[in-house]
Amino acid sequence: MDIKEEPNDSNNQDEEKQPLLQKMEEPKAEKNLIQRAISQTFKSTAHLANHLPTGTVLSFQLLSPIFTNQGHCDSVTKFMTIALVAICGASCFVLCFTDSFRDTKGNVCYGFATFRGLCVIDGSATLPHELDSKYRLRFIDFVHAVMSILVFAAIALFDQNVVGCFFPSPSNEMEEILTALPVGIGVLCSMLFVAFPTQRHGIGFPISTD
Repeated sequence: MDIKEEPNDSNNQDEEKQPLLQKMEEPKAEKNLIQRAISQTFKSTAHLANHLPTGTVLSFQLLSPIFTNQGHCDSVTKFMTIALVAICGASCFVLCFTDSFRDTKGNVCYGFATFRGLCVIDGSATLPHELDSKYRLRFIDFVHAVMSILVFAAIALFDQNVVGCFFPSPSNEMEEILTALPVGIGVLCSMLFVAFPTQRHGIGFPISTD
């Protein structure tokens, strides 16, 4: 009786592995491209989030229903709503000029940017003079501050309590403005925020890694 030799299993496995490895290498480059695109998207989103007045918006959304009496304003509540919007807008403006750094002990210190450098708030630490130019006040800081106020104004116009307080019976033209204006402000400022990201890590913003 003849005994047939079976083919070598190791050779078959080597032959089968080779095309599979070649097929697996092709989507690797595509995956890297996707990862880079996703990483760039997250990076742009992070820059945008650094500019948005998130802390102020949370406080505003918490106090807005109370101050506006859920959109049914009288003379007193209307004045209180104006004060709330003004204070929150001023907060957005001022916080854009704050920055932070880490002292020799690793503690985070906050301060206000000036034309000479950073003025530390608590005075517990001093910034080295060689770093004054890094934290010096620049023109782009004023641009960021103005855009932050505009973004907050757009968010306030989206608030139905505020709209109901100041415009209880808007005309058709006013309704169109109240609908289109916040969207236009948000899109324009978002593009500018992403194109010109902030380099500051102030109060209410991500902590500096320096």
